[in-house]
Amino acid sequence: MTPVITLLTDYGLEDGYVAACHGVIVGIAPGARLIDVCHLIPAGDVRRGAAVLAQTVPYLPPGIHIGVVDPGVGGARRAVAIEAGDRVFLGPDNGLLSWAVNASGGTTAAYEITNTDLFLSPVSPTFHGRDVFAPVAAHLGNGLPISELGAQVPPDRLVHLPAPTSYRREGAVEGEVVSVDRYGNAQLSISAGDLGSLGVRAGDTLAVWLGRRQLSVPFRETFASVPPGDLVAFADSAGLLAFAINCGDAAQRLGIPPGAHVRVSPAR
Repeated sequence: MTPVITLLTDYGLEDGYVAACHGVIVGIAPGARLIDVCHLIPAGDVRRGAAVLAQTVPYLPPGIHIGVVDPGVGGARRAVAIEAGDRVFLGPDNGLLSWAVNASGGTTAAYEITNTDLFLSPVSPTFHGRDVFAPVAAHLGNGLPISELGAQVPPDRLVHLPAPTSYRREGAVEGEVVSVDRYGNAQLSISAGDLGSLGVRAGDTLAVWLGRRQLSVPFRETFASVPPGDLVAFADSAGLLAFAINCGDAAQRLGIPPGAHVRVSPAR
């Protein structure tokens, strides 16, 4: 069976880092099918990487998923392999993988990657994507048992990013900005179901509080439902409330970076 190996990194596309990882994998597992999830995660933005991986993985084939957004590379953080259902996630133990693991049913088993026989030699202290995670993924793709990677790690000892939260209070829903995409769309932890529970439907208007500011924002099916330059709220492809500006950057205009608190309710 052809192994599927996916990659998500913050390496960018200006250099040869991604190609080097591809080359290592194919050199060890020539039959591997590679899928690039994203290599434009903002440098060191573990939370953005976690959100992109978690929201993409349900649409990926079962396989081996490498995630490398690793500001602690070369330091004390562990390299881990996590089994979750029919998937294996490889990456730094810094929380990057945690949301995708949860989206895949939770940790079945986890291992610290310490078997240096599987690494490239020498290992660069700053390029574990090429020298550790890529060759390990290829060996797993060739059928190596995951138990050969190193000692097991209790799931409760893995680093977990706090999950984005939302809650209802006094006829409103409160949440946070989960991530901002390259278009400047601000995705919230508030789901379309949260809004539905308040009786909000497409075509309505939302009252939105951003700190002390209050805005009236139309809730529509897509950002193209408003004129260019206008602000709109909509349920995005992940089923979460998002703010966008048609042909513009909502996060920049509103000043809402990831983690910003937002409160919404039906406009009265």
